[in-house]
Amino acid sequence: MDTHSDEFHQALLDNLHDGVYYVDAKRRINYWNKGAERLTGYSREKMVGCFCFDNLLDHVTEDGKHLCTDGCPLSATMQDAQPREAEVHLRHADGHRVPVLVRTSPIFDDGQKVVGAVEVFSNNQSMFRMRRRVDQLEQDVQRDLLTGLGNRAFLQMKIQSALGEYRVHHIPFGVLFIDIDHFKSVNDTYGHPAGDLVIQNVARTLSAHLRDTDACGRWSGDEFVALLLEVEPVYLHKIADKLRAMVASSIVQSENAEICVTASVGAATAHENDTVESLIERADAQMYSSKLSGRNQVSVAG
Repeated sequence: MDTHSDEFHQALLDNLHDGVYYVDAKRRINYWNKGAERLTGYSREKMVGCFCFDNLLDHVTEDGKHLCTDGCPLSATMQDAQPREAEVHLRHADGHRVPVLVRTSPIFDDGQKVVGAVEVFSNNQSMFRMRRRVDQLEQDVQRDLLTGLGNRAFLQMKIQSALGEYRVHHIPFGVLFIDIDHFKSVNDTYGHPAGDLVIQNVARTLSAHLRDTDACGRWSGDEFVALLLEVEPVYLHKIADKLRAMVASSIVQSENAEICVTASVGAATAHENDTVESLIERADAQMYSSKLSGRNQVSVAG
C-alpha cells in the first residue's frame, strides 16, 4: 500500500508543470521531478545526490547577486523554518539564463524539527515579459513618437521633480521654451512630411547639445522645452544662445530642397514659489519677446 502510495505521489509530482525538488538537512538533493528536468535541462540522475550548494543552477538576482553562495532562500528557510518566495534567474544546463519564481518551504519530522526543505519553481518568463511591456508602455506614455524625446507629461514630471529638489536643497535650475520660427511656412511651402523632418532635426540638435543630466522634450507642435539642472542664472543665456545657434546652422535635407530654420528661445530660472505652470509661463513669455524682437533671438526672464 505504501509502495503504491509513493508511486502515486511521485507520478503526481512528475506531472506538475512546475519544478520540484527536496533536500535533506545537509542540503543534499533527494528528489528531482520531471518539471525540474524540463525547466533546467538537468536530469534526475544528474541532480539526485548532489548538494544544492554545488551551484549547478547558480541562481542570481536581477542585479547579478549569486544566491547559492550568499542569500540562498532554501538555506534560509531551513535555518528559520519560514517559507520564502523569490524571483531569480537560474542557469540552464545549456548555459542560458531562465527567469523563475522560487518558493521554498521547510520539511519537519514528527518532533517539528526541520529535517529538509522543498523548493518549487516555475518559469517566470511571462511575468518578466509583462513587466518589460509595462515598463515600455510607461515610457511610451511619456515619449513623443515623432522625435523620440519626452513629451509634455514627461517634461511636467521632470520639472516638478526639479522644483521639489530646489525647495529642499536650493539647487538652481532653468527652463528654456523653444519655438521654431515660421514653421507654418515650412509646412505650406514644402509639405507636412518635410515639416516633420524639420521637427526631428531640431529635436536631434537640441538633445545632442545638452548634458546627460538635462532633459529635453517636445511640448507641442513646433515647441520644445529644455530643463537645465544645476545652472546659475548667469549661464542660462549662454546655453540658450548656443542651442539657438546650433539650430540656425543646421540643414534639413528634404526631397526637393535644403531647408534652414531658426528658433526663438525664452529662458527662465526657478523661483522659490514657482509651480510647473508659472515657470513655463515665464519662459513662454520670454520666447514671445524673442519673436517680437525679430526671431532667432534669446530672451531671459529677470
